[in-house]
Amino acid sequence: MTYQPSAELLDKYADVLINFALNSGEGVKPGEVVQLRVSEAAKPLLVALRRAVLKAGAHPLVFFTPDDFAREFYELASDEQLAFFAEKFHRGTVDQIDHTVAILAETNKQELAGIPGKKLMAVQKAHKPYMDWRRDKEAAGQYTWTLAMYGTQAMADEVGMSLEAYWHEIIQACYLDTAKPAEKWKALYSELYTIKDKLDALAIDRLHVEAEDTDIWVKLGPKRKWLGGSGRNIPSFELFISPDWRGTEGRIRFTEPLYRYGSLIKGAYLEFKDGRVTKATAEQGEDVLKEMIAVENADKVGEFSLTDRRFSRITKFMGETLFDENVGGKWGNTHLAVGSAYRDSYTGDPSQVSNEEWAELGYNNSAVHTDIVATSNRVVTAHLADGSTKVIYRDGEFQV
Repeated sequence: MTYQPSAELLDKYADVLINFALNSGEGVKPGEVVQLRVSEAAKPLLVALRRAVLKAGAHPLVFFTPDDFAREFYELASDEQLAFFAEKFHRGTVDQIDHTVAILAETNKQELAGIPGKKLMAVQKAHKPYMDWRRDKEAAGQYTWTLAMYGTQAMADEVGMSLEAYWHEIIQACYLDTAKPAEKWKALYSELYTIKDKLDALAIDRLHVEAEDTDIWVKLGPKRKWLGGSGRNIPSFELFISPDWRGTEGRIRFTEPLYRYGSLIKGAYLEFKDGRVTKATAEQGEDVLKEMIAVENADKVGEFSLTDRRFSRITKFMGETLFDENVGGKWGNTHLAVGSAYRDSYTGDPSQVSNEEWAELGYNNSAVHTDIVATSNRVVTAHLADGSTKVIYRDGEFQV
């Protein structure tokens, strides 16, 4: 008999996403428009989400997509069709919505395996204006989003777990096993902010990350702040920053498999020189990795992140970046994102910064943003502006 989360549990899940995660922890307001992007497999959660939106006095805008529907498009679409962008439709959508809730739920984790990476990236590049419009609206303080997951049998099978065990991880990670999950998230955010403030106060110039088959330098650059606890992802236990891509040097081995664009990438390894990827290899899915890196500016770092094992409630590999980039385990995790930077890492008002100024500051801009995760034990040493050094992360824990 297959596992089905109870209606009570899904209502609690929806409450966290609608009445807490959106509006950066404040929840939706009456009259706002909430886009719900949910696939067929997660319909039970969609019902709960729409109910929560309506009860909050807001307006649900539902995008409900069928399962197992993507592969044929890539098989049949011409180059012109791959590059098509419904500009008026997407512009109108971005203008209309105040928030987005997107739910990850897959019935075939490798549905697009074997599809040439060039085709996958053509669609990503075509939709970059949509990403830019949302980013600009978010920078102006007029839009928020959150991402969550609904477990399916296929997702559980992919990582060798029963569906009930898979959902147990979701429930635990999202505090759905408590009476008031939102209160737990608020308490966690308070702890994360304490560490975040200490990191910001250090005036870090560069970070040096050392682990097995990893020796990499990341330059933070001026006018940066660490981020975390915004409600953008549920769950999220990380603290991260968008560095100056020009100061990335060295090599890093990623230990965790990456499911991306309907394909599986295993054993990814990157080398950087003068801020750009000079070597990209993988034990599996190397074609997709290289095609992704070949997208404009996707050979540069957009994010550096650390997760403290003491905070994370995620203990197992889940096969979804949302969870895997927040895993705790024995050593916590480090992840880099190649591609677009987070402009809310800027210390001032991002809506007042021109594209030229973003480039001068070293904030990367790309059609992709791909997080790749390493859970190997590492030491992260901060080299400060005054010339001193301080270990900020060791044995899976922050040291500040």
